[in-house]
Amino acid sequence: MTEPVVDVHLAEDHAARALAADARVGLSATPKVLPPKWFYDARGSDLFEQITRLPEYYPTRAEREILGDRAGEIAAASQARTLVELGSGSSEKTRLLLDALHAAGSLRQFVPLDVSRTALRDAAEALAVDYPALEVHGVVGDFTEHLALLPGEAPRVVAFLGGTIGNLLPVERAKFLASLRDVLQPGEWLLLGTDLVKDPETVRVAYDDAAGVTAEFNKNVLHVLNRELGADFDVDAFDHVAKWDPDSEWVEMRLRAQRAMRVRIPALDMVVSFTEGEELHTEISAKFRRETIAAELADTGFELTEWWTDKQDRFGLSLSRAV
Repeated sequence: MTEPVVDVHLAEDHAARALAADARVGLSATPKVLPPKWFYDARGSDLFEQITRLPEYYPTRAEREILGDRAGEIAAASQARTLVELGSGSSEKTRLLLDALHAAGSLRQFVPLDVSRTALRDAAEALAVDYPALEVHGVVGDFTEHLALLPGEAPRVVAFLGGTIGNLLPVERAKFLASLRDVLQPGEWLLLGTDLVKDPETVRVAYDDAAGVTAEFNKNVLHVLNRELGADFDVDAFDHVAKWDPDSEWVEMRLRAQRAMRVRIPALDMVVSFTEGEELHTEISAKFRRETIAAELADTGFELTEWWTDKQDRFGLSLSRAV
């Protein structure tokens, strides 16, 4: 077995400083906003795993279906020596790609990137055991900051799965895709998972399930602020809201104050006021059409070469070449 290597590009206090900065700026803004990455402490990650198993939440199952059906085609088209995964987490779905690339005989290295040292080390060690001939080179970093530091022997295929790109605003998506294109050589690949536009009710209930798990996930950001910054949010005084925006074609998740309140955040020396009914914006999840994602890719230096959907046309997986 080849021992995994893990490069760390985030300081020990990176998360604490970033949370403080995002809270200070976002809770002072109009409307108030917090980035969705702060959902994911240990409790939030567990809640999201529960969400992926809910009957209403189709994206994870749909993407896994496509990967199960098409991983061999992805391997044959890319002939990748290195598989890079951004925001790798447990790398569960990625094993379908690893198996296909290994069977194709091209794979030499797997490079998972994640902000969580613990999750990355655990995943790297498990993969090193299960794939003893594979070189696992983990990177603890942020895909918005550290793309230029990604190692790997060309040709590489970069997997950005789960529809995570939909959490970025259009200007953020353009910046991310351009940054990724800048670090890839011509002929290297991007494998991109995108949730698709469909009937609004199917989308809405995926983010407002009957069991209330997504509501707890959304509210978890307030627990994080209370624990990490000493805030005194009354979590039960906020309602979970999931709203479809037909013009932008995305779901917005918000937390709506049930009453007027003042929240103290000692670590920031801040007091934040909410009026009754005021909403804190926590996430967007954009849905895509093939033609729009192809245009966004083309605008940033990628050529969409392959496009697959699940059998119900709910989710899209695209393979694009850097040109």
